[in-house]
Amino acid sequence: MSTPTVIAVTDDLTADWLTGALGDGSVASFDTTRIGTGQMSESHRVSVRYGDGHGHGPESVVLKIAASDETSRSTGVSLGLYEREVRFYADIADSIGSGALARCHHASYEPGTGTFALVLEDAGPAEVGNDIVGATLAQAELAVQALARIQSAVLGSDDLAATEWLNREPPIDQALLASLFPAFVARYGDRLDPRHQALAQQMVDSWDGYLAEQQSLPHQSLIHGDFRLDNLLFGQPGAARPVTVVDWQTVAWGPATNDLAYFLGASLPTELRRTHFDDLLQIYFDGLGGRGPATVDEVRDGVRKHTFFGMLMTIVPSVIVEQTERGDEMFMTMFARHCELALDLDSAATLPAPSVLQPLVPEPSDEFAHTPGDEDLWNESWYFDFADAEAGVGGYVRIGLTPNQKSSWYTAMICGPGRPTVAVLDFDLPTPQDLTFSTDRLEATHRFDEPLTTASVLLRGRGESFDDPAAILRGERGRPVEVQMDLRFASAGAAYQYRVTPRYEIPCLVTGTISVDDEMIPIRDVPGQRDHSWGVRDWWGMDWVWSALHFPDGTHLHGLDLRIPDLPQMSIGYAQLPALPLLELTRHVAESEFTPDGRRSDALPAATRLEVEPGGARLTFEPLGHGPLRLESEDGRVACFARAWGRVTGADGRTGVGWIEWNRNQIS
Repeated sequence: MSTPTVIAVTDDLTADWLTGALGDGSVASFDTTRIGTGQMSESHRVSVRYGDGHGHGPESVVLKIAASDETSRSTGVSLGLYEREVRFYADIADSIGSGALARCHHASYEPGTGTFALVLEDAGPAEVGNDIVGATLAQAELAVQALARIQSAVLGSDDLAATEWLNREPPIDQALLASLFPAFVARYGDRLDPRHQALAQQMVDSWDGYLAEQQSLPHQSLIHGDFRLDNLLFGQPGAARPVTVVDWQTVAWGPATNDLAYFLGASLPTELRRTHFDDLLQIYFDGLGGRGPATVDEVRDGVRKHTFFGMLMTIVPSVIVEQTERGDEMFMTMFARHCELALDLDSAATLPAPSVLQPLVPEPSDEFAHTPGDEDLWNESWYFDFADAEAGVGGYVRIGLTPNQKSSWYTAMICGPGRPTVAVLDFDLPTPQDLTFSTDRLEATHRFDEPLTTASVLLRGRGESFDDPAAILRGERGRPVEVQMDLRFASAGAAYQYRVTPRYEIPCLVTGTISVDDEMIPIRDVPGQRDHSWGVRDWWGMDWVWSALHFPDGTHLHGLDLRIPDLPQMSIGYAQLPALPLLELTRHVAESEFTPDGRRSDALPAATRLEVEPGGARLTFEPLGHGPLRLESEDGRVACFARAWGRVTGADGRTGVGWIEWNRNQIS
C-alpha cells in the first residue's frame, strides 16, 4: 500500500505515514478515536504501537484535520483558518516554548484542496474547559497566566509584525458583518436580550472604523483570536503542563489585550468575572514581566476597548458553521457574557461614529481575465442576457473558464413563447488566452469596447433545438441548427460589486441581431444584464435564485437568494431607480413553483414570487422562455440550472421583464 502524502480523513492514515510524522520509531499499528467538539476541524486521538526493536515514541498523539462537513471545510479554507494554524505550529510555536503549547510533530497544508494535517503532542491527562458551564477561579487564573506567558515571548516582535499571513486584512468587514447580523437575529431573536441586540447593532454600524483603530493601538502581540475554555486543556496529575492552549486557527497580530478581553467575556460566569475582575487583570499584568502595558490601568483600558471582538466571534461563527444544539447554547451563553462585560465597562463609549456603507464599484480592469488561484474549483465567468417581450424572444451567453480542470464551458440560449429552445453547448473547450473561441463547432468573440460601459458578443456556431427545454436537464440531444448572435451591450445603470465575493452586475440595453437557421430577429434597445465573477465556485454545494429584472421607467432590480446547507438564507442585490443612487438590498427571498413535479431534477419553473427590501416590493414572475443548463462536476455531481426569462409584475400592477436563474442541488 502506498503512503499518502496528505491526510484528508482518518482512513488515509497509515503506519508508514505516522512513522514519518513522528520520527521516533517504527509504528507497527494504531487506533483512532474522535475527540473534542470542534466544528471547523476534527481532532482524533491516535494510540500508537511500535515494532519490537524499532525505537519508541509517544504512546498517543492528536491528529487534527479539516472538517468533514463541506460547509465548515469551505469556510475554513476561504477564511484562511487552516493555513493559519499550520503556519503557527510550523513557524512560530518553537519560539514561544512548550510552557503552554503542545509539541508539534508534523504540519502540512494543501492550498488547493484545503486539506491539512497536524500531529500534536497528546496533552493528557487533561480536562477540556466548558464555556457553557464557565471557568472556575482556579481555571481562570491558569488561563490568564498562560496567555501572558505566550504573549510576553513575542510582544512587540518586529519580525512577526511584518509577517504577511499574520497581518492580512480582516476577513470580516462591516459590509459582511452587516449582512450576517440579520441572520444571527433571525436565528436567535427570541433568545436575545434587547439591550444586547441594540449594543451589537451599534458595534455593526461602527465596525469598519473600529477595525481601522486597532492597527494603531500600542502593545501589539500574537493574539489567539479564540482564547476561551473550549480551547484550553487543563492538566491533571501526570500531565506535561498545567494548561495547554490549542486551536490556533484564528491566530493574528494585534493588540495583546484583545485575547484577555475575549477570555474574560466568553468564559467566566458574569458574577465570578465581576467579583475577580481586578485580580485577574493584575495576574495578567504580572505575567507579562514588565513587557507591554506600563500599568494595570492600561490593561483595563485595553479590555474595555476590545470587548467587541468577542461579540463578533459569537455572531459570525454561529451563522456560518454547521448548526448544533450545543453550539447554539454555547454561542448564546458567550454572547450574553460578552455583552454584559461591554455594558459593565461602558465599552460603547469607545466606538467610533457609525458609518454608512457605500455600494462598491468594480475597476475597469476587472472586466478582463484575472490571475487564477490554484484551487480546483477556481472559476471565472462572464454572462450576457437580453429579453425582448415585444418580439417574444430572450437569450443569453455564458463563458465559464476553469483553468485548473480539464476544460472550459461555453453556453448560449435563445428561447421564447411558441418557439423551441435553441442551445449552443460546449463543455469541453480549451481555456483561451483571451475571450475568443474557435473550434469546428463555434466561433465566438467577446469584447469590452469601453470597460464598464459597452461590450459586444459575436457568435457563429452549430446548436441544437429542443421542443421540450427540460430535455436539456435530462442530458438529451436536440435537432441541429445554425445559430448567430451579433449583440452590443450598453450599460444602463451603475455597475454593482458584491461585497462577499469577487463579482459584479451591470444592467444594460442590448442592440443587434440573432439568427436561427434562416430566421433573423432584430434586437433594438431591449433590457438586459451582464455580470462577471471570479474565484472559487462550487456550483454543486448550494442552491440559489438569481434575478435581473427591468421596468420601462428605467428601474432595475437584481437579487440573489442564496441557500447554503445548514446556514441561514443570505440576500444580496441592488435596486436602481431613475435619478436615484444605487440602493443595496437587505432582503431578496424567492418562493417558486415547478412543473410537472418540483422534486424532479428536470422540472421547470412555473411561477416565482419575490420579496424585496428595502421598499417592501412584492413581485410575481411568469416564465415566457426556458434556457436551462445541466452542469456536471468532475466527480459526477449534477447541478440543474433552471434559467428562464419572463414577465415580472409588481403589487402596484407595473410590469417589467428579465431573467431568473434557479440553481437546484438540494432537490427534496
